[in-house]
Amino acid sequence: MLLGVASGCGEDTNVVLERLSEARQITADLQVQFTRAADAANRAVMADTDEASVTFAKEAGQATASIQKDLQTLNPLLATLGYSDEARLLKEFSDRFAEYQALDRRILDLAVENTNLKAQRLAFGPGQEAANAFRDALKAVRASGSDKDSWHVEALIARAVTTVREIQVLQAPHIADADETVMTRMETEMATSEKEARRSLDALRAVAPSTSKPHLDAAAAALARFMDLNAQIIALSRRNTNVRSLALSLDQKRTITVSCEERLHALQIALGRRGYSGVRER
Repeated sequence: MLLGVASGCGEDTNVVLERLSEARQITADLQVQFTRAADAANRAVMADTDEASVTFAKEAGQATASIQKDLQTLNPLLATLGYSDEARLLKEFSDRFAEYQALDRRILDLAVENTNLKAQRLAFGPGQEAANAFRDALKAVRASGSDKDSWHVEALIARAVTTVREIQVLQAPHIADADETVMTRMETEMATSEKEARRSLDALRAVAPSTSKPHLDAAAAALARFMDLNAQIIALSRRNTNVRSLALSLDQKRTITVSCEERLHALQIALGRRGYSGVRER
C-alpha cells in the first residue's frame, strides 16, 4: 500500500518527508534563535557600558529578525503538510512572541540609555573631583588664616566639608533605589546639606582673613560645580532605566520567555512524533 500523505493531495512520499524534515529543522532553528535573542537582550540589560548595551541590543534584534523569517517559512509549510496541531502550537508561540517583542523593545530602549550607570560615573568621577576641590580650597583657607578665630574657622570648614560629603553619601543609594518617595526624601536631605554648606561658606567670609578670599572663591566655584553635577546625577537617577529594565527582565519578561519556550518545545516534540506517513506515531 502506498504511503498516506499529510496534505491529502497525493504528493510523493519523498516530498512529504523532505517537508517534514525542513519543518523540524526550522523549529530547531527557532529555538536556537529565541535563546540567542533572550540571552543577548539580558546581556544588554546587564552591560556596564553604552557600547556593550548597543552591541547586545543589536544582536538581539538580529536574532529576532531570524525568528520572524523562520515563522514566515514554517507557517505555510505546516499548512501544506496539513499538521493542524503543530500549526496551533506555532500560532500560540507566534502570539506570545509578539508580546515578548513588545516588552523586549521597552526593556532594550531603557537598557541602552544606561542612566543609572551614567549617574554612577558622574558621582564617582567628576562629582568626587568637585567635592575634593571644595575640600582642598577650604584647606588652603585654613593654612592662610591667623591664630585669631582659628577655632571658628576650623569648625566652619569642617562643617562645610561634612555637609558636602553627606550629599555624596546619599548619591549611591539614590541611584540604586526605585522608590520615588525614598528618592524624594534623599533629595530633601541633600538640599538641607547644600544650604548648610553655603551658610558655612558665608560665615567663613566674615571671620577668615582677607588673604583667604581667593581660596573661598575657589571653594564657592567648586561647590557650584558639585551641585550642578549633583542635579545631573539626580535627573539621571530619576530616569532609573537600568533599574527598570532589570526589573522588567526578571519579572514580566521571564514569564513570557518561559511561555514561548514551552510552545517551541511542544512543537518540536509534536513534529518528532510524526512518522513515515506524516501521521502521529503512537
